[in-house]
Amino acid sequence: MTGRIALFQPDVGPLEESFLLRAFRSGWPGPAGPETEAFEAEIAGRAGVRHAVGVSSGTAALHLALLACGAGPGTVVVVPTLTFAATANAAVYTGARPVFVDSDPATGNVDPDLLADLLDRLAAADERVAAVMAVDLNGTCADYSRLRPVCRAAGVPLVEDAAQALGSTHEGQPAGSFGSLGTFSFSWNKVITTSAGGMVVTDDAALAARCRHLSTQAREPVTHYEHRDVGYNYRLSNLLAAVGRAQLRRLDEMIERRRRLRERYAKLFAAVPGTRIVGDGDPGANCWLTSVLVDPEVAGWGAGHLGRHLARRGVETRPMWKPMHRQPVFAGHDAVVTGVADRLFARSVSLPSGSSLTDADAERLFAALDEFLEERG
Repeated sequence: MTGRIALFQPDVGPLEESFLLRAFRSGWPGPAGPETEAFEAEIAGRAGVRHAVGVSSGTAALHLALLACGAGPGTVVVVPTLTFAATANAAVYTGARPVFVDSDPATGNVDPDLLADLLDRLAAADERVAAVMAVDLNGTCADYSRLRPVCRAAGVPLVEDAAQALGSTHEGQPAGSFGSLGTFSFSWNKVITTSAGGMVVTDDAALAARCRHLSTQAREPVTHYEHRDVGYNYRLSNLLAAVGRAQLRRLDEMIERRRRLRERYAKLFAAVPGTRIVGDGDPGANCWLTSVLVDPEVAGWGAGHLGRHLARRGVETRPMWKPMHRQPVFAGHDAVVTGVADRLFARSVSLPSGSSLTDADAERLFAALDEFLEERG
């Protein structure tokens, strides 16, 4: 067997190397610098917002965004249950209490109708909701045309976790621009990577200034070290920002490769009864990850069967996120659930989706898929 086909592999090359080397030779490797500032401006432009603050991770970005919204002890943060743990963890870091809400079955993103009912219930109970978080799952933006009016009517800030969605759009508007604040991740498996890093984006100058202040240990602008707040060592490295600037120049090319791969998956599974691509048909999605939902009663096989077959052929897969309300660490937390997220977790298999997938590995992958489907009739 040839090498393992991973779910993701970083897509980096000579351009990233040249940008990194230039930054290294500039003599400015520190936690922030000219490359950081330039990267912030470029990400703000891509997201269609006025301000961006480069930080050490997507999780740090979420933490700062929630703090800027006033999340803390005695407050609630509403979190989609179908997400990576970092979304919920960031709420806990502030001292707020996460309350989970279930998903839209088509995309896995937060269900606007459930959210509206939940916010009414929390208001009736005199709970102070510091923020609602939305996650752009698998690179498909949440339904912000419905979510934003719900949050506006409740008087609650919306924070967009666009970690998976750089380059995506909803009704022509860029991911990251829909909330009071948005956040991106540049971890190794995201659409672009800086190895580790993240960004807070916003149109609000005061919120951006607050996040920037907290990200630099909350140091006051005086010659000695003066601190009026507890801050965090969260700034993005100048060297890593240089890598991000190179990646950003290749973003459209990398998204196009992911979209072509998604189209090939969609064509294959369109002929398979009982299967569908989660979120398929959204022209604005960056196709960060392709997940196939399988109804075993119709298909005659389950997502786990396909995952095990591919594993034997050296292909990595995984289900969609295990819902937060099922995680032991959040046992006992309030959750409004309908069973949608549970079904998406139990019946899904996520397939290799990276832009660095070679043509040879793609052929081997699809040969393994064809083999499985032929065996299953």
